[in-house]
Amino acid sequence: MNKKTLTWIVVLGVLAIVIIWGVGRYNAIITAEENVNTAWSQVENQYQRRADLIPNLVETVKGYAAHESATLEGVIAARAKATQVVVDPTNATAEQIAAFQAAQGELSQALGRLMAISENYPDLKASQNFAALQSQLEGTENRITVARNNFNEMARQFNTMIRRFPTNLIANAMNVEKHPYFEANDGADKAPQVQF
Repeated sequence: MNKKTLTWIVVLGVLAIVIIWGVGRYNAIITAEENVNTAWSQVENQYQRRADLIPNLVETVKGYAAHESATLEGVIAARAKATQVVVDPTNATAEQIAAFQAAQGELSQALGRLMAISENYPDLKASQNFAALQSQLEGTENRITVARNNFNEMARQFNTMIRRFPTNLIANAMNVEKHPYFEANDGADKAPQVQF
């Protein structure tokens, strides 16, 4: 084997290693992005579950506290607004996540007001249907928290991957952007004041 042939074999070997590495990094980025998209789907699933429970809850409350129409209408309006905010996880921005979170927060506040009126209606509070729906909503809120935490973790892993050298070279070539996170609501860092 002459020197020229040996040089070509080495060059082709190095080129093959670089191509295999590049394909591996590309596939890792795609897999990580799909993990983020799947985690986002779970967030949407849990919020949809909550939205699906609300009409039954409103109807149950309406049967016991019909003159609380302003509160009931507030819940219905907040639900409608929350279900209209759609985020595409493949190109989501921090502003879109914040708008989604704000709409869901308004719904949470409206539900809180709805739950508070149950204190004024002992028959409603004692209703098995209301208690079951309330329990399902509480469970859903916990699932939402878990889904949001999982989304943030998948986004963190993805963001870390695309920023690390040398994978960032492939990510930059693919024009891949960081995924935004769910963040705490404004004022969440302050303890609520309790007055007796």
